[in-house]
Amino acid sequence: MNRQLQEFKADFFKVLAHPMRIRILELLAGGEKSVNQLQAALGVEAAAVSQQLAVLRSKSIVDAKKDGTKVIYSLRDPMIVELLAVARKIFNNHLITTINMLSNFGLDQTAGEANDKPE
Repeated sequence: MNRQLQEFKADFFKVLAHPMRIRILELLAGGEKSVNQLQAALGVEAAAVSQQLAVLRSKSIVDAKKDGTKVIYSLRDPMIVELLAVARKIFNNHLITTINMLSNFGLDQTAGEANDKPE
């Protein structure tokens, strides 16, 4: 069972490992959207959006339903919204750590330069 869960997680994160797919999920977190709406928001060709949606559909991350001639996409599991929020928090934590490290590095550099000046 553990092996199956690990494989599921690995496959799941592989699917998420594409910037456009992440952006699509972020857009769908705001509600259902058609390919045209996603294309307009992303600023890319419809074929590229459709290709990424096909990957997300194949892993049951998004659902698709016909509405006349349009196909409307939505998140299959609302927990995706929480996952994206957690990922954003992790990113922010890394960013804060990096900013603090760079800030400290700048202070160390300034102190070092002050000590290097002749008296």
